[in-house]
Amino acid sequence: MTYVIRRYPAHLIDVVEAAGRRLVVRPTLPQDTELQREFFGSLSAEARYLRFMARLDDVPDWLMERLAGVDYAAHLALLAETFEDGRECMIGEARYVVDAGDPASCELAIAVADGWRGLGIGRALLERLERQAAASGLRRMGADALAVNQAMIGLAVRAGYTVRTCPEDARLVRLEKRLAVEPPARPAPIAA
Repeated sequence: MTYVIRRYPAHLIDVVEAAGRRLVVRPTLPQDTELQREFFGSLSAEARYLRFMARLDDVPDWLMERLAGVDYAAHLALLAETFEDGRECMIGEARYVVDAGDPASCELAIAVADGWRGLGIGRALLERLERQAAASGLRRMGADALAVNQAMIGLAVRAGYTVRTCPEDARLVRLEKRLAVEPPARPAPIAA
């Protein structure tokens, strides 16, 4: 099988440290579907509920297709991974999808593996996602979160998001942030 990846944002590949271990943060690839399926399957029932706002024993194929359908412009997904016994192990993911009705806004979602929470992985993913969204011209980032999802709400508050109750559904809160305008990158000078 051959993959054609247009505009793969290789500049988003990074190495971060958490709990004394090196982690790779990178944009997802088309061949990461099984890695993502394993990740979501490894989450506790509560963590899957908080991420998808629905009780899922398994992530259905149609949803996996949507999660894998990134184009790096209107839909970007970053994953955090470590390597255990020579094998990739996904431990976190963050993504945004541009709002079709408002091309200056996007919706975000984040999930971190149960054993890796509280180590700054969610924050590292969110910071990189925000920077890329701003550099892509997006001006607002938001998410609906369950009001009981204190980890997500706490992360958002620390990152400067406003939190307000959703009038349509009292179970939800709306997280929103205005993104800083990123100046265009200047080309590096050419050495003579």
